[in-house]
Amino acid sequence: MTPEERKELVLFYLGKTVTIEIDRPIGFLHQKESYTLTYPINYGYLPGVLGGDGEELDVYLLGVDRPVERYTARIIGVVYRENDVEDKLIAAPEGVWFDKESVSKQIHFQEQYYKTRVEVIER
Repeated sequence: MTPEERKELVLFYLGKTVTIEIDRPIGFLHQKESYTLTYPINYGYLPGVLGGDGEELDVYLLGVDRPVERYTARIIGVVYRENDVEDKLIAAPEGVWFDKESVSKQIHFQEQYYKTRVEVIER
């Protein structure tokens, strides 16, 4: 998938309401080769939608303070990874909004390992 196709894919979902499957709920411990991540937020994917890495498109779910298995939320932003093959979506419950700075702080636990740019829908 080209960078242009990746951007077109994530922008298609901006502002839409989707159902996310959560495979890394709050508290999930992810062992990496050189470090371990504990997820402070719910993280999942859009079933059946392939991202730039050939796997299902990943979504950060903000504004939900308990672990969930599935959640219907609105896509409020995008994380563009400039040094990776995939971008990420940012979702929140209907009517909940986060600014760019707040989103960046909440996803820093994972995005600190990448060169990223965050874009959010204006209120």
